[in-house]
Amino acid sequence: MKIDQPEARCYESSKIQSTDFALTLLPEAWLSLRLFAEAQFAIQRLRQSWPKFKEDPVRSVATAASEIAAAARRTITRPQMAVALATSVLLVTSIIVGVAVLERHTADRRVDAGTDSLEVFTTLDLNSNGEAAKDRGIGAGEKGRVGFARGRGEGSRPTPARAQGGGGGGTHSLLAASQGRPPVPSMIPAPIPTAAVHLPQALPAAGIDLDPALWRKLDYSTYGDPRSKQTTSSNGSGDGGGVGNGNGTGVGEGDGPGFGPGRDGNIGGDGKRPGGGGIGGSPGNNPNGDDDARRVYRSPEVSTRPQVISKPEPQYTEQARRDQITGTVVLRVVFSSSGDVTNINAVQKLGGGLTEKAIAAAREIRFVPATRNGRAVSMYMQLQYNFNLY
Repeated sequence: MKIDQPEARCYESSKIQSTDFALTLLPEAWLSLRLFAEAQFAIQRLRQSWPKFKEDPVRSVATAASEIAAAARRTITRPQMAVALATSVLLVTSIIVGVAVLERHTADRRVDAGTDSLEVFTTLDLNSNGEAAKDRGIGAGEKGRVGFARGRGEGSRPTPARAQGGGGGGTHSLLAASQGRPPVPSMIPAPIPTAAVHLPQALPAAGIDLDPALWRKLDYSTYGDPRSKQTTSSNGSGDGGGVGNGNGTGVGEGDGPGFGPGRDGNIGGDGKRPGGGGIGGSPGNNPNGDDDARRVYRSPEVSTRPQVISKPEPQYTEQARRDQITGTVVLRVVFSSSGDVTNINAVQKLGGGLTEKAIAAAREIRFVPATRNGRAVSMYMQLQYNFNLY
């Protein structure tokens, strides 16, 4: 549709009305035709202003800049402009803050989810003298300082007294001691097997020097350390045939045939001493450090990094070989304090089933967990599996 000159003049006159009310007349035409008319109008204006610009370029530019500045000033000083500007700033700020909060909340949920799925075990919090911190629980019961039975006492003697002592052992294994129940109290020490225990037995295959009042039959099918979450059979890195990282025929991190950080038998820390006052119990090995035990650390935060014992290589799938797929799979995992690879996330994937093969291989990794201040801890790691065809 062609727009005649009177309509164009009407449009032009409307463009120069007062700053308070600017009427724009839009003819009923297709958008492309209106844009073409606008372009023609702009070209006409440029042709009209060209002689003045050619005669005095500096003054023409200054006049145009002054007009633009005046128009911008009029626009900014309008009452509704301040409200619109404030609304825009508030909206953008709200979006930025909302995204930041959402990202932080999502990150916290990931950490929490990863932490909840970890299999961890706790170890004793020792002071600089190597002795158990006072009033810390040692055992797997509740409402008491030591032992596995329930109650507030600390032994079978009639006179109230704190029980002391401990034990440890191991068979120089690179894995942490496995989970299980402590052997029954016995004055006959014997190596502690971590294979399945078939009950009833005429005589225990192993025993520890522990006050019977502090012992309780725990619901485990094998012998081991009830504080551990290690499911792979292992007596631990200690010596003497017991279970743990200490020395002797007992269970734990101490020396002797008892249980815990002490020595010479029984339970409770320090040297052996029988307790009295009733059966004992314990809220755990380190009740004030449970959150720390479940925490996943990064490389700069640990004392020693995990030591890989074996790392099986993934195999190519027939589909990937047929499709000539090559590249690298990158996995972010947790080397947990229990000796298992958990929380596996694929950062970089490959098709043809290669990502699944890499994840399966990662689960088979065997390692000595990282340590922090002498305790086994969980740590984030990144694994890379390269797939090449030769």
